[in-house]
Amino acid sequence: MKTERLLNLVICLLYTRRPLSKARIREAVPQYAQTVSDEAFDRMFERDKDELRELGIPLRTEPLDALFDDEPGYRIDQRDYALPQIAFEPDELAVLGLASRTWQQASLAGPAASALRKLEASDVERDAASIIGLEPRVRTSEPAFAPIKDAVLDQVAVRFTYRRPGGAATERTIQPWSVVNHLGRWYVTGFDQDRQAARVFRLSRIEGAVRRTGKPGGYQIPAHDAIAMISGTDGPQVTGRARVLAQPGSAHALRRRAVASRDDPSGWTELTLEYGDAESLAEEIAGFGPVVRVLEPPEVVQGVVRRLRAALDANQEGA
Repeated sequence: MKTERLLNLVICLLYTRRPLSKARIREAVPQYAQTVSDEAFDRMFERDKDELRELGIPLRTEPLDALFDDEPGYRIDQRDYALPQIAFEPDELAVLGLASRTWQQASLAGPAASALRKLEASDVERDAASIIGLEPRVRTSEPAFAPIKDAVLDQVAVRFTYRRPGGAATERTIQPWSVVNHLGRWYVTGFDQDRQAARVFRLSRIEGAVRRTGKPGGYQIPAHDAIAMISGTDGPQVTGRARVLAQPGSAHALRRRAVASRDDPSGWTELTLEYGDAESLAEEIAGFGPVVRVLEPPEVVQGVVRRLRAALDANQEGA
C-alpha cells in the first residue's frame, strides 16, 4: 500500500548519512523492487518524492560525487526533519495522554526491516538513531484484534462466534474489509457469507478464537465507507447514565462528552455520562486510574473495580 511504501522510503532516506542513488533506493524499498520496468519505477518514485515534499518532509537532492554532478542522490537531513520544541495546552496534553495509551513504539518489522538490511549489506553509512520510533503499533485489549487485522491484510475469510447484546451466540463467516476504531470501540466491516450481505461486527463481542476458512488473496476488498456502515448498523445506543468524579485538570475526554457537570464539595467535578455498554465505559474509566472515581450505577462501579484489581494483581505478580 502507498502509506507503507512512503514510510519505507522515509526510513531508507533517514537511515543514510550520505545521499543514495535511485538504483540503491530501488533495491532497498521492497515496493520499488517489485515494479515491472524502469519507467514504472521512475513514475512511482517521482510521485512519491512530490508527496513527501507536500507533507513537509525535507527530501534533499544532492550530488553523489563532488566531482561529477550528473547523477543526483537523495536523503533526508535529520536536523531539518526533527520538529522544533512544541508547547501544548492542558487539554492538548490530555489528548496526547490518551493517544499514548493507544499507540506504542514498536521495533521495525517486515518490509522496513528488509530495506535496512539491504542498505547495511551494501555498506551504506548508516544513522540508525534517526529512525527510532518511526513505526507505531496499535495496542488493544480485544483478543480478536490481531487475527482480524491480519485477515484484512491477507484478504482471507474468517469464522468466529459472535454474541449480540441480549441474544444467543452464533457462528459467522465473513470476508473482512477493514478494522476501524469508532467512538472508542473497535469494529470489523466485511461481507457476511452466511447472510450474503455487508455487515459490521464489534470486536468486543467476538468470543473465542478467530479461525481462517480460506486462502490469502481469496477476494477483493471493495470501496466502502466503514464509518458510515458502523453508524448505520451499530451506532451508539444510550442505555443508562453514570455519575463520576474527576480530579481538577484531568479527564478532559470525559468532561467534553458529559451531559451535565457540577462542582463537588470535595473540590472534584461531578460528571454525568451517557453510555450504551457498561463494560466499555468501565474499561475507559479504569484507564484514567485514580483521577476518576465512579459513583453510580453499580454495574459500572463493579466493572471499574474488577479491572483495577486485575491490574494490581498483575503488577504484584510481576514484582
